[in-house]
Amino acid sequence: MNELSLVRNFSIIAHIDHGKSTLADRMLELTKTVEQRKMKEQLLDSMDLERERGITIKAHPVTMKFLSKDGNTYTFNLIDTPGHVDFSYEVSRSLQACEGAILVVDAAQGVEAQTVSNAYLATENGLTIIPVLNKVELPNANVDEVCQQIEDILAIEATDALQVSARSGMGVEAVLEAVVERIPPPKPAKDSATRALVFDSKYDAFRGVVVYTRLFSGTLRAGDRVQVMSTEQNYEIKEVGIFTPEMVKIKELAEGSVGYVIANIKDASEIKIGDTLTLTKSPAPDALPGFKEIHPMVFSGIYPIETSDYEKLGAGMDKLRLNDASFSYMAESSIALGFGFRCGFLGLLHMEIIQERLRREYNLDIISSYPNVVYKVVLKNGEEQEIDNPMKLPDMSNIDHIEEPMIIATIIVPTDYLGEMMTLIMDRRGEISKTDSIDGHRVMLTCHMPLNEVLIDFYDKLKTISRGYASMDYEYSDYQPSDLVKMDIMIHSEVVDAFSCILHRSKAEFRGRQMCKSLLDVIPRQAFSVALQAAVNGKIIARETIRAYRKDVTAKCYGGDISRKRKLLERQKEGKKKLKKIGKVNIPQEAFIAVLKTNVQ
Repeated sequence: MNELSLVRNFSIIAHIDHGKSTLADRMLELTKTVEQRKMKEQLLDSMDLERERGITIKAHPVTMKFLSKDGNTYTFNLIDTPGHVDFSYEVSRSLQACEGAILVVDAAQGVEAQTVSNAYLATENGLTIIPVLNKVELPNANVDEVCQQIEDILAIEATDALQVSARSGMGVEAVLEAVVERIPPPKPAKDSATRALVFDSKYDAFRGVVVYTRLFSGTLRAGDRVQVMSTEQNYEIKEVGIFTPEMVKIKELAEGSVGYVIANIKDASEIKIGDTLTLTKSPAPDALPGFKEIHPMVFSGIYPIETSDYEKLGAGMDKLRLNDASFSYMAESSIALGFGFRCGFLGLLHMEIIQERLRREYNLDIISSYPNVVYKVVLKNGEEQEIDNPMKLPDMSNIDHIEEPMIIATIIVPTDYLGEMMTLIMDRRGEISKTDSIDGHRVMLTCHMPLNEVLIDFYDKLKTISRGYASMDYEYSDYQPSDLVKMDIMIHSEVVDAFSCILHRSKAEFRGRQMCKSLLDVIPRQAFSVALQAAVNGKIIARETIRAYRKDVTAKCYGGDISRKRKLLERQKEGKKKLKKIGKVNIPQEAFIAVLKTNVQ
């Protein structure tokens, strides 16, 4: 059994692209956890999507053995975490399974927006932080300036910050020694009762649910009966093991270790992230403090293009939900798109990743509706409702006011682009509350703005304006009353529910024109003219007309009296008039895909 003093549980945290996964690769090589022939870049990023985009989406645990200078062999449990703001929930869960964190900062780019938020998360969890400057071999690396930034912005002592080059492996051994010296071992348990924190899980088609745990006290071995403390359901453990980084079966998981448990858990919904596992025969008197319940902030409808795929889509979402506690869904139906699901996400990247995983891992063709946030609607009788779907908005005559979610955004931008960045923030109804100078050429803006305005293309604009140098992080703030309206798109005087959205009154006309123009390009011409209209509270604010195509009914009249041609044209006119009254416009699926895509991007 491992002595607790020889165990170190730690995480690697950083902004996107500062070298977390590359540093993890070098650690795996140095500790000979992975054979050289099996080594590849970003080894822990096992998902295709992670490798393609070069980002970490899921937290990945791995156990390593390290022979220190003091002659002892230590067991390191490392959890590589995501850097993107949408996955900060993954980071907070991983940090709760650790005693320390390695904070990686790019020596050329310095402290970025998510460096700030991840460092605060680690401090809140009471972790020991080791600052590490990566990419020091780059010609534009500025070690002294970045150390100053770490001290000024993060209030972390940086005089003993380690300098490494994760790509070449320089200085990585010193990081492993620092883990031994600076990160404390797990604290001994106050009693002998078994408590294991569930910090992640995944679904395996052959073995059922694989539970990722950190054992805070007691032991777990195959054959033990365990119960989930929140539901008191019992299961028999079939296998326990560790990650190296593949799953390796071992005899028992001891106190302080990180590993996996496979029990006879068949259904994805039976176990929740943040639950505590304990032995059935001698249950722990109290559960471990779990994670605060996460609330999705962005909602969108996801529908199968083939209606026969509805059941398959539901099963796929069920399995993704197990692996991602921040994703939620419920069944809904739309007149235009049929049966589907209303899904909740933490942000737009999160939404994009879930959709892509559904397409790839479950081979589904899907379409998503316009993304919305959750609005609070206060009625005139004082009743309050939460609305995540524009179709559920009560009649405007009964509404006293609508409140929208606000965020506090931290934007780090080079001073050359400061003016354009301020204009962008103000265009999106944001207010800049604080401006801090980071160094001679970068400024940190703190601003208060509506989440709705960040949803669609704010991040793209931010990168375009700053030539890719700006970074942004945000946290949810509060709800504020706002002049919001529901905009409907009508095709041939019929409201199409999939295109309805809630937005600020000042933006309605522009968005209405934009959507009508997009539809004009994709809806095929009919035998009669079709009006495309955007309406707010019954008032038309934008219109485009799809002109009717005209069949040449006079083609067979060669010469002769003009009255014959007139007679045929009059008959055609009457027919069109009649068709216009009873005709229905069939909107092709491609039209929904094209318009919803143009609005999401």
